[in-house]
Amino acid sequence: MRRNETSEGKSVRLLRVGEQVRHILAEILARGDVHDDTLTKHPVSVTEVRMSPDLKHAIVFVKPLLGREEEVVLKALRTNTAYLQSAVAARVNLKYAARLKFLLDESFDQGARIDDLLKAPNVARDLDA
Repeated sequence: MRRNETSEGKSVRLLRVGEQVRHILAEILARGDVHDDTLTKHPVSVTEVRMSPDLKHAIVFVKPLLGREEEVVLKALRTNTAYLQSAVAARVNLKYAARLKFLLDESFDQGARIDDLLKAPNVARDLDA
């Protein structure tokens, strides 16, 4: 394992830049800097940002509050990608502006599905034994 990698093998720099981009995007969306009716009506959580090794691409995982109208919110984010990219580039000190790709964060849904499975009577009976 290299000195600058975590136990998962990801570079500390990638994680740090991803977290910085996440904070910036969350702040932009929370303040309502994007002039879009859909994004104004639907608060959005930026749950994770994964940077490519060359820091030129960022996959942004988002979840609209209460999971309402996810596809509509995702479309609004994708429509405003150019503005968000330039706003992030102005605040992150990188050689290149990262291209943003927005995806829905499915981890909450997967967690809820696992909880439901664990609460099923036949599984709970096996776990108690």
